[in-house]
Amino acid sequence: MRNRRFRCYGVGPLLLLSWSLAAVCQPAPQKYEPTSASYSVPNGSLPVAQIVKRLQEKNAERAAALDQYEATRVYRMQYRGFPSDRDAEMVIDVAYHAPNSKEFSVVSQTGSKFIIEHIFKKLLEGEQEAANEENRRHTALTTENYDFTLAGYEPAPDGGRYILDLTPKTKNKFLYHGKIWVDAKDFAVVRIKGEPGKNPSFWIKKTDVEHSYVKVGNFWLPSENRTESVIRLGGIAKLSIEYKDYRILKAKPLPDPKAPSRP
Repeated sequence: MRNRRFRCYGVGPLLLLSWSLAAVCQPAPQKYEPTSASYSVPNGSLPVAQIVKRLQEKNAERAAALDQYEATRVYRMQYRGFPSDRDAEMVIDVAYHAPNSKEFSVVSQTGSKFIIEHIFKKLLEGEQEAANEENRRHTALTTENYDFTLAGYEPAPDGGRYILDLTPKTKNKFLYHGKIWVDAKDFAVVRIKGEPGKNPSFWIKKTDVEHSYVKVGNFWLPSENRTESVIRLGGIAKLSIEYKDYRILKAKPLPDPKAPSRP
């Protein structure tokens, strides 16, 4: 019984992180509260429609060019609350082959066997399912799935970043309600912060999600994912995924960045 309860309270928000695929109950969505930070928009900034258009184009170009890579991931989970505290860590190697094949090899695993078997490994299974073309289309950062608003511009040591507010067009727990930071040169997402467009479970009061990305060669790939969920009966589930040691094994040349954008 204890394991069954823990599964209902803890797994839902964590599956959401891997491909936003938690499927538990169907409650009312949470409202995203924007941060209090104030972002100014510089003169000459591109209109939001043009930013999003370039983002979609460049994402498609990078996806078509990346053929094969390897990497290491470290999954960590900490749960504090009812019915008991649990911790676990799992290290895996990943081999990606275009267009959507991923092979996972477990390097090490420690801590709660329940978390390893029913959360970490379910995340990997869900990621495989999420890789098919239809699922990618319905969860992508596109105008088909989101309304975008220009919230500001943030200077950075390696170049500026446009900040866009995201509003899902449907109440979908697989989409985000929050903000994205878009590199002003590469038109790649470097950060996402928000919460699910729909609360993934009745047992969850609130879920905060943050993703960050790192440039590896010509490609922007996940660097770290963090999810923190507050459980309705009193508990907090924290999941992090660290991505490291990327090795690009095969890739096609990207289009000339100086070439004019398609109309």
